[in-house]
Amino acid sequence: MKVAVLFFAMTFATVQGLGGTVGFQQITVPDPAGKPLAVAIWYPGEGAASSAPLGMFSQTVAVNGSASGTQLPLILISHGTGGSSASHYDTALALARAGFVVAAVTHTGDNFADQSETGKNFDLLDRPRQIKVVLDYMLMSWPARSRIDAMRIGMFGFSLGGFTALVAIGGRPDLGKMASLCAALPDAPECRFVIQWKGDQIRRAPRDPVWVHDSRIKAVVIAAPAVGFMFGGGGLKNAAVPVQMWRAEMDQQAPDGWNSRVIRHELLNPPEEHVVQGVDHFVFLAPCSEALAKVAAQICEDPPGFDRTTFHEKFNQAVVTFFGRQLSATGN
Repeated sequence: MKVAVLFFAMTFATVQGLGGTVGFQQITVPDPAGKPLAVAIWYPGEGAASSAPLGMFSQTVAVNGSASGTQLPLILISHGTGGSSASHYDTALALARAGFVVAAVTHTGDNFADQSETGKNFDLLDRPRQIKVVLDYMLMSWPARSRIDAMRIGMFGFSLGGFTALVAIGGRPDLGKMASLCAALPDAPECRFVIQWKGDQIRRAPRDPVWVHDSRIKAVVIAAPAVGFMFGGGGLKNAAVPVQMWRAEMDQQAPDGWNSRVIRHELLNPPEEHVVQGVDHFVFLAPCSEALAKVAAQICEDPPGFDRTTFHEKFNQAVVTFFGRQLSATGN
């Protein structure tokens, strides 16, 4: 099995042009129900690449370069609380080098510059809707949309982005479970977080919330998924697409006991699960730059002897392989 997977990964990379030029764009996508969405797009490109800043990171890309290739699969990325479209830029680069188009949204109201909806029920409800808006744009309005294969759509989500991905593929959370968790485990990190942000998730849950699903998404990768307990009691019975799930053994933000474990149990089909030993929640974020480490030490610190850059080389390849297999031209 391992040999077959490795062969597939090498074949897919060769066919799609692994290591070629990556084009990159930063755009705003109109959102009929809110502020325009900031979106970063990586794709197989043409032309000369050079070092270009991206937030507190730097990447080698052809900024606004021409797209190349046909029938390209598309991956959407949803970041965690307080993140941005740059949070997983290295994973996006790896996917683009392997022949994928990648679109990462900065979620309105829950990003590094705007926490107006952080810790609130509206944030949970609106994130999947924003993903649909971005997907609609990529397939119907993006200038290079003809290069995308609309039958080969996947999604990557980290932390609350993992929750977002599970809703997108059919999950129906019970927002009332936050109050139940906090009554039983008042010191749970999720409860402390909501209190810190003066959120409404403990005090009340909306009646009959409208969750936006998107059947165009055929496979997802979730890393350190948060608030997984909200899917307990059948909340993932309609989420039938393949799932690759990553978790950190020492996760202090989304503990396995009431997050990944619940997701694992509730999914209709068992996920392809990977456990990273001895590390915490933020290990799935891109390796930090010196500038980022100075202002956000918590998300940059790893255990002694653990090299995040080395880990991400393996992590990104596993993500590429999973999506390559699940979104192959002859598959889904």
